[in-house]
Amino acid sequence: MAVNPAAVPQITLKSGVQIPCIGMGTFGSDRFSAEEVAGAVAGGLRVGYRMFDCAACYGNEAQIGEVFQKAFDEGLVERKDLFIMTKVWNDRHREVGAACRQSIQDLRCEYIDLYYIHWPFPNYHPPGCDVDSRNPDSKPFSVAEFLDTYRQCEQLVREGLVKHIGISNMTLPKLEAVLPKLDIMPAACELEIHPCFQQEEQFAYLTERGIQPVGYMPMGSPKRPERDIVDTDIADMEQPEMRAIAKAHGVHPAIVCLKWAFQRGQIPIPFSIHNYEANLEAALSDPLTSEEMKTIASLEKGNRLVKGQVFLWEGARDWHDLWDEDGKIVDCPDA
Repeated sequence: MAVNPAAVPQITLKSGVQIPCIGMGTFGSDRFSAEEVAGAVAGGLRVGYRMFDCAACYGNEAQIGEVFQKAFDEGLVERKDLFIMTKVWNDRHREVGAACRQSIQDLRCEYIDLYYIHWPFPNYHPPGCDVDSRNPDSKPFSVAEFLDTYRQCEQLVREGLVKHIGISNMTLPKLEAVLPKLDIMPAACELEIHPCFQQEEQFAYLTERGIQPVGYMPMGSPKRPERDIVDTDIADMEQPEMRAIAKAHGVHPAIVCLKWAFQRGQIPIPFSIHNYEANLEAALSDPLTSEEMKTIASLEKGNRLVKGQVFLWEGARDWHDLWDEDGKIVDCPDA
């Protein structure tokens, strides 16, 4: 039984464009094949998803593009019905136009609705690498380098290949360094957000400036890549408060995570092979109470799950240097 896409609550971007309050992620967390992810996208289209979060480095855009093309050919949807997001990977920061055109070709989508800079530096690692992998060419964040990449995205907007620009995995110091220098403001920022890692300060900073937060790993991603799992990680859905709220609503704690996200104002982009319909339905009924929202707000534990160790440069201490936790950009040559 499908959800009527028109019934899914909408969020209005600063541009005035309305988009669904939930999207389907397509990062298989190194655990699912491209064909399995594409199969989930096909199912997601049938049950009512109209927003999809893709990325070149996920290695499945060509397979997802086949699904989109079949949906267009069968009349299930038209291109204008979809909001397709994708990202330029770190190894193509100097050739954003070519990367974008490749994604458009692979996704068979004519244009990209929201094109993200996947990470704010060109530090590249091979797919499926382990946590100790390091690229000797990796460097700390540079304002000038980031602006060069962003200017290429702005040109794609002028050419009509991209409707909106997005940023991803940024920090407050990095945002403060680059936003005043941009000609076209980003429409959205994709960042890790879940109940035990709420990023309240950055969330407020973005929303105050009309930049829509898009939260990845909204449930705490128990099936994230092995390299991102450490013994000190906290399982959001196992918190007693989350389980109690879930029991009160007669749902799985994953659904509580999504309801919290909708009501707080970020757009969650969960990935699931099997439960995507339930995730979409979570947006339509039985909201959390104000007291339940307060309870979840109290669960902040600084529980960052994506550490990013594989992006570290020579001289960096550890993964904390990627996230500017002391309020300034670590090792930046031109901040």
